[in-house]
Amino acid sequence: MINTVIFDLDDTLYDEIDYCKSGFAAVADFLHNANPSISEKSIFNELWNQFQNKNRTRTFNAALESFNLPCGDNLIKQLVSVYRDHQPNITLPQETRTILDDLKASYTLALLTDGFLPAQKLKVQALGIAPYFSSVMYTEELGRKFWKPSPAGFERLLSELAVRPGQAAYVADNAAKDFIAPNQLGLTTIQILRANRIHTDRPSGPKDAPRHTITNLTQLAPLLAKL
Repeated sequence: MINTVIFDLDDTLYDEIDYCKSGFAAVADFLHNANPSISEKSIFNELWNQFQNKNRTRTFNAALESFNLPCGDNLIKQLVSVYRDHQPNITLPQETRTILDDLKASYTLALLTDGFLPAQKLKVQALGIAPYFSSVMYTEELGRKFWKPSPAGFERLLSELAVRPGQAAYVADNAAKDFIAPNQLGLTTIQILRANRIHTDRPSGPKDAPRHTITNLTQLAPLLAKL
């Protein structure tokens, strides 16, 4: 019987694309202040264009080059810091708040998320979700080598909650990494396919595949009741 529900954060409880837009807006503001002749809107639009065209690793470099601005390593590192350390302009969808309110009455709730620590903590703060969770596991606090698909974060979280793997479900979005460890450990895995999700990878095999799939968080409570 499931008595504990562990959630991923990005593209599970909210649309991560909203965070990306917020971060690009912060970077655009920073670059506009350093280069007043280039409008903040133009910079944002270029960053967003690069992102939409799947340039996810050299977004800042390409945007700077498009405006004939120097893109040395130090500036790129500075822009990455602006992006990761900005105060996110994101809100918790009402459907997420409703399901968390409903589940909290019957289940122990927890959060397990990868990502750079300051950014992930700022997201949780902006969304106002910490009170819902009995425990929050930022895998970055264990060390970057313990990001998913490492099982370390799950093992630590289960130990803190004193819960057996068979009593827990993990709800997440990314088939490339999210379900490998919890499947191995024996958790029930549930993939949410949000309409605006960033990661659309399909499972490469049984070890990556979620046990169940939903398209909306409103489907979660009925599914859990059957498990």
